[in-house]
Amino acid sequence: MTPRWREQGDDPDYRFTLANERTFLSWIRTALALLAGAVAIDQFAGGLAPRWIIVALAVGLGLLAILLSAVAYVRWKANEIAMRRRRAMPHSPVLSILAGAALAIGVVFVAVILLRPVLMQG
Repeated sequence: MTPRWREQGDDPDYRFTLANERTFLSWIRTALALLAGAVAIDQFAGGLAPRWIIVALAVGLGLLAILLSAVAYVRWKANEIAMRRRRAMPHSPVLSILAGAALAIGVVFVAVILLRPVLMQG
């Protein structure tokens, strides 16, 4: 059951195919790390801030992990197609979106840590 796009164009040099696969796997590793962080925050950060903030952070990391997993496959496939057709690698705005989302979650997490005394009073 080979996808039709794999039958188009020429087989790329195996070194480039393997490099593309390694990149895909690094994206998946990162998604798994984000998911592990979400689970850790949900399970072990109970006294850090009100529960709704902990849940929001954990859900944000979980959603980012889901998005990263989907993007990893889409980018791997697009790169494979470009290599088979001897075209330039496609650009994706998703990288800046993911970086922005990670930045936002990090800022919220740092803010929660710095504001912990204020948050825990109420």
